[in-house]
Amino acid sequence: MQSKILLSEDQLPKQWYNIIPDMPGTMSPVIHPGTLQPVSPDDLLPLFPMGLIEQEVSQERWIDIPEEVREIYKLWRPAPMFRAHQLEKALGTPAKIYYKYEGVSPAGSHKPNTAVPQAYYNKIAGTKRIASETGAGQWGSSIALACQHFGLECTVYMVKVSYGQKPYRKSMMQLWGADVFPSPSDKTNAGRSILEKDPDNQGSLGIAISEAVEDAATHEDTRYALGSVLNHVCMHQTIIGLEAKEQLKIAGDYPDVIIGCHGGGSNFAGIAFPFISDKANGKDIRLLAMEPASCPTLTKGVYAFDYGDTAKMAPISKMYTLGHDFMPPGIHAGGLRYHGASPLVSQLVHEGVVEARAVPQTACFEAAVLFARTESIIPAPESSHAIRGAIDEALQAKEEGKEKTILFNLSGHGHVDMAAYDAYFANQLEDYEYPEAAIQESLSHLPKVG
Repeated sequence: MQSKILLSEDQLPKQWYNIIPDMPGTMSPVIHPGTLQPVSPDDLLPLFPMGLIEQEVSQERWIDIPEEVREIYKLWRPAPMFRAHQLEKALGTPAKIYYKYEGVSPAGSHKPNTAVPQAYYNKIAGTKRIASETGAGQWGSSIALACQHFGLECTVYMVKVSYGQKPYRKSMMQLWGADVFPSPSDKTNAGRSILEKDPDNQGSLGIAISEAVEDAATHEDTRYALGSVLNHVCMHQTIIGLEAKEQLKIAGDYPDVIIGCHGGGSNFAGIAFPFISDKANGKDIRLLAMEPASCPTLTKGVYAFDYGDTAKMAPISKMYTLGHDFMPPGIHAGGLRYHGASPLVSQLVHEGVVEARAVPQTACFEAAVLFARTESIIPAPESSHAIRGAIDEALQAKEEGKEKTILFNLSGHGHVDMAAYDAYFANQLEDYEYPEAAIQESLSHLPKVG
């Protein structure tokens, strides 16, 4: 029985897949937060280099991966795919379970797939420093790593609750040369304003984005980098699914369902987008985004125009949102904390191409423990949502007595997230359904667009 399905370095994809030409329906415009008019490329130049702006709006289906980026990718790519024989056996399921493992990257997650090209395009545009944000720290460590490769300075605003819960992620960022500040911080007007109203504020990704955007917009030599949500970020991640397609050919198999965890949408997009054209061409395939019940953007949010950040400085996009001032609960240990979602993923959910499911965190950690005890890899808490989805699908196949092929993206390892597992084993994690009243209050502050 083959457990690992590997590709050689010369099989590393030479292009990313851009889903925009194949999207159902018309794409909604991105709106300027000040003028409430559609943004122009010039409006985005204070935040992004032109190379990334062009990718953000490109109508080309295939975008060449620069050779400099491919050479750095080769440090860990192509990433392995595994057949989860031991997990299948433990579940007693007739389903076949495959997982693409992104924890082999230096930062331990899928995030360097976009951090490296973002740093590259900034470098050739003359950027000296990148300002960004991070929640659990996967993105912060990845952009720090990428900046180190291209000789860029890096400043990361880390959500304060994660800054305390995940000190080793902070250490990784500092090891790769980044300056790291707990957000909200006293370094920006946005941070100082929030601390003035609430000195004990635990932070959110929306707040950290506000700080990083302000930092970039107020320094001529600095640009902003985002680890998820945006079109070009989702496109960079499609290298995951493109490799997976080739590995499944080697295995002589094809998935019935593809599963990814969902926060902002980049890791789900990475595994799912390359298969969506197959679905459009008649393949009977399901695409399932798994999110936390405490941050239920796709399942309880509304599909509407909203700001990308709390201070209303970032562009406005049409997406599933819980409201830009949504605050995830401090007891939430599983990551995936963003109030919004990728406009591309949102549109696919809205059009019924992608399914979404929310799951409580204790069920996710239960799945992660079973996975670790069978497949031996310790998953990142974020990735446990996808594992939960895969296990549920496999158990359904068992109940129905049907064969099924499941592919999920194991987006990272949990080696620096052990405090969350400690809390789980100490019975300190609660299941938290974000209250409907709190969601409605947050949604009442959506911008009036269109």
